[in-house]
Amino acid sequence: MMDVEVQLGAQGYHSGECGGIIMDTFHIMRVLMDRLDDSKTGLACEELQVECPEWKAKEAEHLTQLKGMGLCTKYPVADNTQYAIHEGGLKEMYLNNVWRANLSITGAGGIPPTSQAGNVIRSSTAFRLSMRLSPVFDPAQAIEIMKKKVTEDVPYNAKVTVLNSHGGSGWCMKELKPSMQKSIEQAGSEFFDGKPAGSYGEGGSIPFLKQLEEIYP
Repeated sequence: MMDVEVQLGAQGYHSGECGGIIMDTFHIMRVLMDRLDDSKTGLACEELQVECPEWKAKEAEHLTQLKGMGLCTKYPVADNTQYAIHEGGLKEMYLNNVWRANLSITGAGGIPPTSQAGNVIRSSTAFRLSMRLSPVFDPAQAIEIMKKKVTEDVPYNAKVTVLNSHGGSGWCMKELKPSMQKSIEQAGSEFFDGKPAGSYGEGGSIPFLKQLEEIYP
């Protein structure tokens, strides 16, 4: 999580007077966000991505065959809107969800509600960024990458301030030993009438699990 503020004008100015002279800070913020993620695909920059292991790809194949569209239709959306399924299909959507980094803007500052908005070039725009990382990516490293991307070579030499930041470590099980994998499959098959066992990634923010792994590797 990171709060980022962009400032340019010393105060708010009427857009009819200063449009084209004072750049809107939302425009600058939009340029900075393009450095963090691709607005067309929703995927974060390459520096925050981790190569997907083979066992995770097989997990994705297994679950897409098992659940199909149920992987996403359990989350209702507004009428006629679409889920984030691109050319790679459900398998890639699943991996985007459980393995690849992606960015959400969870809050904004300096922007009045539409009912109160006037023709003003605002002096600042602030975003709260929530970057969901791969469970094996170091959050401290991610914070440094993000800070560098939003504070260096800023358009119009605008003032960018990282107001605060915080990162929590994810956790992911390692590839199981063949003996353990066989035991799980056998137990699952016996208990669930021959149905195969499997695993499912979940993007819960539970750094405590990473602490347990450090204590009990």
